[in-house]
Amino acid sequence: MSDEQRSPSPDHDAPPQAEAPPAAGSGPLDSSVEAEPRRSRGGAQPDESKVPSQLADVNGPTGTVASERPAIPPLSGPRRGAVSARSRRSLKPPAPPDAGSTAITPEQRLLILDSWQRCGLPAADFAPLVGISKHTLYAWQKRFQEHGPAGLMDQPRGAPSGSRLPEATRRAILMLKEANPSWGCQRISDMLVRGPALPASPSAVARVLHEAGYQMEEVATRPHEPKEVRFERANPNQMWQTDLFTFMLKRQNRRVYLVAFLDDHSRFIVGYGLHASQSTALVLEVLRAALGGYGVPGEVLTDNGTQYVTWRGKSAFSKECEKHGIKQIVASPHRPQTLGKIERFWGTLWRECVETAVFADLGDARQRIGLFIDHYNFQRAHQGIDGLTPADRFFGAAEEVKRTLAARVNANALELARHGVPKAPFYLTGQAGGQPFSVHAEGERMILTNAGGRQEIDLLPPAAAASDSAASPVCPQGIPSGEAGFEEPPGPGESPLDDALAKLRSPSASEAAEGGAS
Repeated sequence: MSDEQRSPSPDHDAPPQAEAPPAAGSGPLDSSVEAEPRRSRGGAQPDESKVPSQLADVNGPTGTVASERPAIPPLSGPRRGAVSARSRRSLKPPAPPDAGSTAITPEQRLLILDSWQRCGLPAADFAPLVGISKHTLYAWQKRFQEHGPAGLMDQPRGAPSGSRLPEATRRAILMLKEANPSWGCQRISDMLVRGPALPASPSAVARVLHEAGYQMEEVATRPHEPKEVRFERANPNQMWQTDLFTFMLKRQNRRVYLVAFLDDHSRFIVGYGLHASQSTALVLEVLRAALGGYGVPGEVLTDNGTQYVTWRGKSAFSKECEKHGIKQIVASPHRPQTLGKIERFWGTLWRECVETAVFADLGDARQRIGLFIDHYNFQRAHQGIDGLTPADRFFGAAEEVKRTLAARVNANALELARHGVPKAPFYLTGQAGGQPFSVHAEGERMILTNAGGRQEIDLLPPAAAASDSAASPVCPQGIPSGEAGFEEPPGPGESPLDDALAKLRSPSASEAAEGGAS
């Protein structure tokens, strides 16, 4: 058959005819002269005009197609992004809109209920007729029976906006914030539990403050260093931290130095001292006072100050530690994060006491700073120890305090529900002789709870103290005096010779001088 008779059929979609046997004399080499034409990526048939003569043969008059070998499947997949016929058939048509998705007015709800009552059909049969579920129908019926036609009105969805705390709790939050503007939400939440026993989470406190008009202050931050590795000793008196802090007495324009020892486990200040010089003797006096008050620790963590270490031999502080069997640990130079707990205490002392206080003299500063340390140890809630006070942890009463606070909060919740006014706060908890105890008020009675059970007790008023005597701090204080090197430097405009000059200028001194001359 000639090449002119191998013209392609104009009908590409015609079904293929039965294949003719291979022509006589044609061998395998004849059928593999040219590769099989590729199919189009869209799934269409190839152009038969480009089919080699060895693979297809068309008889013009009869229209029969003869192939010398069966078709080979394509090696390449469909074109990326193309949608095949099979995937087109798998696509589902868009679902018709739900009849129940359209909003139904209250008048229509009332009409639907009326029609349901008139027809007498069950809810399961009537609900599909109006395009709603039977549960919706029952809900409308229940609301109509309870509230009448008003129950079919559109109800607001979601929880009510605003704070849901009791009015007494909201007032207490605002009063604490007004009295202490620097307190944050966590601090106010902790003080509410320890004071009036009113439960309020930090987020609830923030919501109340936001409703009252307080705005969150956006302060530009600086890039922070990598997160520090935190450490904490497991028990009290395992390790103490010590450091010095300095500030100016405003009235006398004199610089003073404060040294303190802090328990690593509880953040309890075990001793402090304030003096006009930062000498080693001051540190030793405070250490001895702390050891006499709260026992001997296992370790003491210090920095590289000259009061604690020396370049040659052993310092006086190191010798004092060895005398009592205390291991001294020295932090790395230029690394204040190691003493982060006592550094944090210095910040608290500065912001809450020293920054705004005006001390009359050194003695007044010692007394008032000691009273603040007592407040810090026994009353101030510490965020680093789960809202407890340092004394709760140091004396091993943390668990007892937590149970007592939880019981007070629960009892106060009942009082708020009944009368709307919180109970007057009173509780005492701790340890005595290694046994936990607590004292709390139940109406007019005082109840003591210990290992032996509950019993009613009477509280006697303390002996009347002298009205002119000032309160003395509880925290042990090291005051170096009576030794060489502890004399306070004279103030501005003063001189050690002022007393001698005053005596010379007195009339009695001049008369004695005249009598001796005569």
